[in-house]
Amino acid sequence: MTARLLQRLGALGGLAAAALSTSLPAHATGEVTLYTTREAGLVQPLLTAFTAQSGVKVNTVFVKDGLLERVKAEGARSPADVLMTVDIGNLVDLVEGGVTQPAKSGTLDAAVPANLRAADGQWYALSMRARVLYADKSLPINSIRYEDLADPKYKGKVCIRSGQHPYNTALVAAMIAHDGEAKTEQWLRGVKANLGRKATGGDRDVARDILGGICDIGIANSYYVGQMKSAKPGTDARKWGDAIKVIRPTFAGKNGGTHVNISGAALARNAPNRANAVKLMEFLVSDSAQAFYAETNYEYPVRKGVVLEPIIGETIGELKADPLPIAEIAKYRKQASTLIDKVGFDQ
Repeated sequence: MTARLLQRLGALGGLAAAALSTSLPAHATGEVTLYTTREAGLVQPLLTAFTAQSGVKVNTVFVKDGLLERVKAEGARSPADVLMTVDIGNLVDLVEGGVTQPAKSGTLDAAVPANLRAADGQWYALSMRARVLYADKSLPINSIRYEDLADPKYKGKVCIRSGQHPYNTALVAAMIAHDGEAKTEQWLRGVKANLGRKATGGDRDVARDILGGICDIGIANSYYVGQMKSAKPGTDARKWGDAIKVIRPTFAGKNGGTHVNISGAALARNAPNRANAVKLMEFLVSDSAQAFYAETNYEYPVRKGVVLEPIIGETIGELKADPLPIAEIAKYRKQASTLIDKVGFDQ
């Protein structure tokens, strides 16, 4: 655990202690139930601080898989107040599955940029992960467009995980949203022709295979950079992280933004504790909570002005996210999946 993370935990603890000593009412102000697919180690310190600050008890249910199915099965009797998950696709599925409602919060609207939330308040991003380029650190390259991955000059030099993984499906959906299906199909075929190995494995395997000389460049998520470069010296993960430099790709002629995906939260449709649910969601986009997200999971905060985690700040830098509303990108998920199969990208 880094010194900065210890400081962040201490700050949250101080917030909790101060709240306990000065602001708690004589009786607790109720409770709220959170259903989340996120890891306990990431969210629990935040929930503890929220309880200390507000007096609201948080009942946390960690759901590894099947969040939508569980809430739908529980129906009107569901105790869920807030639904927290990762990937825009999962958030949209919750909305389309009929298990959310608009939060109607000016605080949330002010903190979360319009392109990172539902227009009607059905869900809000809490953190971002950018789809960046890993490159051999000796490669003379300082900028790149996503479209360039199909350039024949990179033949046999590109590594990437399965096209059907949600991380890449979202990227392909963004390409469709920007350039249309025909150009995206051509791009996918070009990227496939440039692969140095089958599209498989995980994002960290891209760095591993760059170190191993299998490829020179590859697309992967930004937060894995923090995980690898913070690993213990001498470990495989640290060697992979030290072998790469990281570049923020952009879409050609599209305002210079980098594709992002998100973690986010939604207000449950049948929330028995609606007011406390909104209060929790507002806390999660506060300065302290956003800084904690950045520090613990190497994610980008959605709130402007929050200091980046040092490794991410030094290695990748400030992020200019693709301004296209992420909800618009999500509309093309199924089309992207079909196109990935059509070109045989994972074969």
